[in-house]
Amino acid sequence: MFLENTSNGSGRSGWIEVICGSMFSGKTEELIRRLQRARIARQRVEIFKPQIDTRYDDQNVVSHNANAIASTPVGSATHILLLATAVDVVGIDEAQFFDGELPAVCNQLASQGVRVIIAGLDMDYLGKPFGPMPALLAMAEYVTKVHAICMGCGNLAHYSHRTAPGDSLVLLGETDAYVPLCRSCYQKVKLGAEVRSAINPGNPAPL
Repeated sequence: MFLENTSNGSGRSGWIEVICGSMFSGKTEELIRRLQRARIARQRVEIFKPQIDTRYDDQNVVSHNANAIASTPVGSATHILLLATAVDVVGIDEAQFFDGELPAVCNQLASQGVRVIIAGLDMDYLGKPFGPMPALLAMAEYVTKVHAICMGCGNLAHYSHRTAPGDSLVLLGETDAYVPLCRSCYQKVKLGAEVRSAINPGNPAPL
């Protein structure tokens, strides 16, 4: 269980927090909540997101519930080190889309006394660990796993099932491209798609 602490203390001790889960699980919502509380505590906050994330806004970090907070889009993880100067808290959204340098960047910031709060998908649409997230989860002091509601049965969901065609790992989308599913429903859908693909290999259904 994560016990939130908004203060870095007099010793400037930093740490890493990771908020992870499937699509529509409230990751960005929780990230925004923690960053806003840090600002209420009069801390210096900077927020970053990958440049490719333009679904709701080119600049702001925006949750599915339309809550927003100003951010700086960056093309690579190392740019965060150049921009995150004289800050107490760094927030990073959609961490799975960053390059492999992100864990080292976050570790360096935390070692410099910065509280680093990261939100991202822990698994891709194939159910495999996504980008730099496994390394971030391993080094984080605090991990919060959030869940969506399964659109198949109503139980807790932690898989992001892609309903749109294509096999590109990065596909920005909302309810038109993804639905959250529990393990049981996700396995049923995958099995059904595999059967349809075997019957009609020239026109396989999307996973």
